[in-house]
Amino acid sequence: MDFIHKFGLEKGLFLFQLINFLIIVFILKKFLYKPLKKMLDERRRIVDQSLQDAQDARFALEHAGEERNRILNSAKSDASALTANVKASLEETKQKSSEDAKKRSEQIIEDAKQQASAEFENLNKQIGKMSADMSGKIVMKVLSDLFTGDEKQKIVSRALDKIEKYEKSAN
Repeated sequence: MDFIHKFGLEKGLFLFQLINFLIIVFILKKFLYKPLKKMLDERRRIVDQSLQDAQDARFALEHAGEERNRILNSAKSDASALTANVKASLEETKQKSSEDAKKRSEQIIEDAKQQASAEFENLNKQIGKMSADMSGKIVMKVLSDLFTGDEKQKIVSRALDKIEKYEKSAN
């Protein structure tokens, strides 16, 4: 106990201060240290969660850029394919229209040829009839002086029959 006197301490006061110190430590530990530790642990958990969220956000952002590039590339390839399809369809439609126009023009030409041929045959028939009528009139005039009425009629009939047969065989 000399030790306590050397430092100038009194036993009663030292003991009282020691008990006060232990009471304060107990009170601080019970009412201050535990809530403070709980608050610090909660804050540490929030900070850790924030860091994890930030890392997740960075990871998502990096992958979002990759995803955006992938989507853009897919859209470009889809657009290219669509453009190629449209061009092919346009070319096919153009070719089909050209073929249809060619067929229509050929049909028009064929119809015009048939119509011209029909008109030519019709004119030939009309000319044949006119020539037969004129031939009959000419033969009647020439034969009117040489033959009687019945003879003239028979000769003209035979001549007209021969002309008609010739026209039919010519057609």
